[in-house]
Amino acid sequence: MENERLKRWRLILGNHAEEAIGYSLQGDYLQIDKTLSALYDSSGDKKGGLGASSPNVARWLGDIRTYFPTSVVKVMQQDALKKLNLTSMLLQPEMLSSVEPDIHLVANLMTLSRVIPEKTKDTARQVVKKVVDELMGKLTQPMQQAVSGSLNRSIKNKRPKHNEIDWNRTIKKNLKHYQKEFKTIIPETKIGYGRKRTSLKDIILCIDQSGSMGTSVVYSGIFGTVMASLPAVNTKMVVFDTSVVDLTDELHDPVELLFGVQLGGGTDINRALGYCQQLITKPTETILVLITDLYEGGSSQEMKKKMASLASSGIQFIVLLALNDEGAPYYDKGNAQFLASLGIPVFACTPDKFPDLMANAIQKKDLSLWMAANNIPDSI
Repeated sequence: MENERLKRWRLILGNHAEEAIGYSLQGDYLQIDKTLSALYDSSGDKKGGLGASSPNVARWLGDIRTYFPTSVVKVMQQDALKKLNLTSMLLQPEMLSSVEPDIHLVANLMTLSRVIPEKTKDTARQVVKKVVDELMGKLTQPMQQAVSGSLNRSIKNKRPKHNEIDWNRTIKKNLKHYQKEFKTIIPETKIGYGRKRTSLKDIILCIDQSGSMGTSVVYSGIFGTVMASLPAVNTKMVVFDTSVVDLTDELHDPVELLFGVQLGGGTDINRALGYCQQLITKPTETILVLITDLYEGGSSQEMKKKMASLASSGIQFIVLLALNDEGAPYYDKGNAQFLASLGIPVFACTPDKFPDLMANAIQKKDLSLWMAANNIPDSI
């Protein structure tokens, strides 16, 4: 028990404390210590030993996966990218294939998408696909259930055509009309979805692709893909920095969609809102979700005019300061207060809450009540 405690203290304090503690590490513990020191020892020689051009990087990536759980591996990888500036390792397929994929790694690859060499692109896509598939598996069902359920509740269709009938709900409603001798149900009351070929709601996701918004862009892309698969919702996805790119045509393929994003650069919210205004054809049936930290690099005055115009046009306008699990975001408080003065909800949202947020927006419920019920603070 005493040895175990000394091992832990020795690992925490580093090799310079070995003499004071009077304990030397052996075997796997010694290798774990070397792995930690390569990253966290601030002495210059350690940093040089883990340079991006060194073959030791691949060995180090393998070591951290051997000695630490996946959750810790992801943290150490992110620390290595930031602390030791090892982004160049993501440009090498043999290095990239050794990295544990997570949403932060996808954001880094999106940042580097324009400079990734051809030999690495296939590996990069495989890494992104692994993370996307995992997120799709986790988020698709809640999103589909929330949006479809809210559309069903918001639409009354008592005389549906044959291809508009919700058969599950119709059968449940007519179980009392079961004909035993014929082994069938007489559907006296039919319940319909509404017209599937006509979009019942237009949803526009307008996403800031500046570097600080990386994980928010990934989650937005996943949710956009899911909503685009729902026939009663017309979903568009627009990303922007100082220019605006419409990625709606890529919503069928989330991997290609994310590679179409170029993280970094400036921010022109005014220009992005101007583009989105052109997409709005049914204001009262349109939900515009602007995802940004509100730091405007263009004309703040013109941006506020566009925000006021959109707020008065009849659309549902929602501003998310972040769509991720990373805690309180940095954002422009002055612009947030201006939006709040227009009655536009402004807050940060976690991915697990986003499906329910959209369900409430579709039903035109009071989002301030929804925020209070979910303990979500506003931006003011």
